[in-house]
Amino acid sequence: MVVGEMPDGVDLLVVGGGPGGYVAALAGVQAGRDVVLVDSLGDAGLGGVCVSVGCIPSKALIEMATMVHSLGGWSKRGITIDSAPKVDMAAFQAWKSEMVGGLTGGVKQLLEAAEVTVRQGHFRFTRADQGALEYGNSPPMHMQFKSCILATGSRPTSLSHLRRDGTRILDSTDVLALTEVPRRVAVIGGGYIGVELGTALLKLGADVVMVEMADRLLPTLPVEVGAPVQRRLKQLGMDVRTGTKVAADDGTHLTLATIDGEKLLEVDCVVVAVGRVPNTDDLGLDALGVKADERGLLEVGSDLLVTRRVAAIGDITQGPALAHKASAEAHVAVAVLCGQPAAFDPATIPAVVFSDPEIAVTGLTREEAQSQGIGASVASFPVAASGRARTLNETTGFTQLVYTDEGRVVIGAQLVGPHASDLVAEASLAIEMGANLLDVADTIHPHPTMGETLMEAAHVGLGHPVHVPPQEAGSR
Repeated sequence: MVVGEMPDGVDLLVVGGGPGGYVAALAGVQAGRDVVLVDSLGDAGLGGVCVSVGCIPSKALIEMATMVHSLGGWSKRGITIDSAPKVDMAAFQAWKSEMVGGLTGGVKQLLEAAEVTVRQGHFRFTRADQGALEYGNSPPMHMQFKSCILATGSRPTSLSHLRRDGTRILDSTDVLALTEVPRRVAVIGGGYIGVELGTALLKLGADVVMVEMADRLLPTLPVEVGAPVQRRLKQLGMDVRTGTKVAADDGTHLTLATIDGEKLLEVDCVVVAVGRVPNTDDLGLDALGVKADERGLLEVGSDLLVTRRVAAIGDITQGPALAHKASAEAHVAVAVLCGQPAAFDPATIPAVVFSDPEIAVTGLTREEAQSQGIGASVASFPVAASGRARTLNETTGFTQLVYTDEGRVVIGAQLVGPHASDLVAEASLAIEMGANLLDVADTIHPHPTMGETLMEAAHVGLGHPVHVPPQEAGSR
């Protein structure tokens, strides 16, 4: 290997080792390409934010918090807990690190088995077909590539008046590394990240105030979907402040501003959860003749190309910043760069909020369908009518299918309740396959499961509900 100005030839270069990048690398090998994957953290970055400090550890924290909180509700069901459960966050962190290490190690093994070369460093373009990989004090390594896939992901958004210090002002990564549960917490941002982390801290015993500028939590989701979660949080004791923003911070108190004036809030720590920023600001995009938009996103079409040689996937492109979107795009990007006919044009990309209760949405709402000139109706089945939900001691939520008035084709679904995150895949498959209500209703679902609620909602839409009286059926 030549280091310096003489470039090292690379067939397919993948920049970023997250769920988009490592999947692209594996898909590249399967397509017959020689692949080099570069990540700023090297092997430690494999799996990306999702595995190390995002999706996986956050769900681990949520599961622990849910378990701790649910123990108090078991007395009615025959289990008496004599004392409050003790939460050992240091032990949790040790277990979490072991779990994350196992997952990143698994990705490393997959790449090694596929003979993908992994290199550590920060990559910047220097020409349309070349870039430099910089690591520490070593001379830059110049790489000339035939094809390149950018999968550099995103990072938490910061606020100028609430600068992260990792001690009092925290971002989502810091929360997932806590070794003690703080006593008084302000969560700034009522989107899915804030709701997930705020709920977990609340269930672990913290006093939580959630501050959201919009007039409701989860403002990007349909009102009827987010409302049960906001109600549940208030029932759990969370102080929810909507229509509110942080005007100032003096190191002890936050100044909260509303239309009614300003109030002081004393807190021990502040969690800033106001979104994520694409990692496109230090890639040398000028060398490609490419510019990111005002949000830092790269504009791509269904072929995912930003230039003839370079594709972009995941959080740095338009659409939801979701790991499963990045992975799906990876296969398309590889195919396109290999000269195969391919396009990223999914009928739906499901999204999940691991809140209490869980939320999952896919496809269109009725309002979205109607705005596109599609006549549509909805059929809803209440979670309270599910036998399986009763065994879980859950009665809040619903399963709702959106279908066309002509042909009753399923074009959307909104689910609120236990295991919604698992159920949404079936609804997404129905949308992708163009299934209609009769297809879903006539598919025999195992009993007792939450999956039956999809079948029940389809029966409601067909006009012959089974486990709810006709007058209570939610078809409209």
